[in-house]
Amino acid sequence: QVQLVESGGGLVQAGDSLRLSCVVPGRTFSNYGMGWFRQAPGTEREFVSGISWRSGSTYYANSVKGRFTISRDNAKNTVYLQMNSLKPEDTAVYYCAAARYYYGSSWSDYDSWGQGTQVTVSS
Repeated sequence: QVQLVESGGGLVQAGDSLRLSCVVPGRTFSNYGMGWFRQAPGTEREFVSGISWRSGSTYYANSVKGRFTISRDNAKNTVYLQMNSLKPEDTAVYYCAAARYYYGSSWSDYDSWGQGTQVTVSS
């Protein structure tokens, strides 16, 4: 397991943008696929996006495709989630997750999780 520290959440209005960051201290970041998930009150954790360990491939949920962009900077041990055109239904706690050589949508295949950052979008 690795330690993950998220930041960048906040309260915004519909149509605004936010960028979430997730720092993974340590020297093995480039071996990990990274994912972003979210969970709204009373709902199950939902996959948002994933990125492969070499940034060659990305994967998005249909609900965010075209609005969100995942990226990573292996030199900074950081993964980002740029969220544009935010909607009230994007309101949730957002979690980043790490898995060795995996970046898919199954939350159970990730072995390390951040503490979560709240994103609230008002209408």
